[in-house]
This record gives sequence, structure tokens and C-alpha cells, in this order.
Amino acid sequence: MGMATPLSLEELKKLRNPIKNVHKETRETLSGLQRFAIWITEHVGSLGFFIVLLIWTLAWLGWNTLAPFEHRFDPFPAFALWLFISNMIQLMLLPLIMVGQNLQNRHAEARAEADFELSVKTEREMETILLHLENQNEVIMEILKRLEEKK
Repeated sequence: MGMATPLSLEELKKLRNPIKNVHKETRETLSGLQRFAIWITEHVGSLGFFIVLLIWTLAWLGWNTLAPFEHRFDPFPAFALWLFISNMIQLMLLPLIMVGQNLQNRHAEARAEADFELSVKTEREMETILLHLENQNEVIMEILKRLEEKK
């Protein structure tokens, strides 16, 4: 680190950018459909959603395999209605999940940018503080030298 001129407090204040609340800024820019896509993305990727699908699948396949033949509505082995409904759920969820993931990525990039800006700001302030301390040390050493010369 070279001997740069330390920034004055006024210069440092001019360089100071306000810290952003990325979560709030991102939330305010989202449309209702985008919020829905994020909600779907967060909930479909949960263990709770998996358990609901597992129970629904086991109940559906179990009923249509083990129930009295006259009460079965989607007969074994094809389970055509179950396959159709499962495929429709997948077709509806897939684009919503992709949109939600894209929005989450955009949010993560904004957070990373805000973190980087904060790191740069912190580094600049620390550099200024260190330069001021170095200057103070030089002044103190000069004062001590003069005091010793007077003795």
C-alpha cells in the first residue's frame, strides 16, 4: 500500500452511497404473477409438497388396485386418468418454476452486487482510516522527536 493522500471526512461522505435493502427493492418490482411464480417455486421444492404428492399417488394407485372392481375409476395397470392429471400438473408447474427460478437468480445477483458495493465501500473507508492512522503516527513520532531534542 503506497503512501496515498488520505481522504478527508467530507470527501468520504461524498463517496458514500446509501445501503440498499435488496429484498425490499426486488419485492416492490414484482408483479402478482411473478410473486405467484416465486411462491410456487418455493413450495413445490419443499418436502411438504413431496409428501402430499406421495400420499395422493399412493392413495390413488392403492384405491384403483385394491378397491372392489366396481368402485375403481382408473383401472390397473394403465392408470390413464392418474397419468393425465400428473402430466397436466407437471406442464403447469414447469414454466412457473422456471420463471420463479429466474426471478430468484435475478434477486441473488442484485444481492451479490449490493454485497460487492458494501465491500468496496468498507475497503475504501478502512483504507482511509489506516492512512489517517499512519499520518497520526508520523505526527506523533515527529512530536516525540522534537520533545527529545528539547531535552
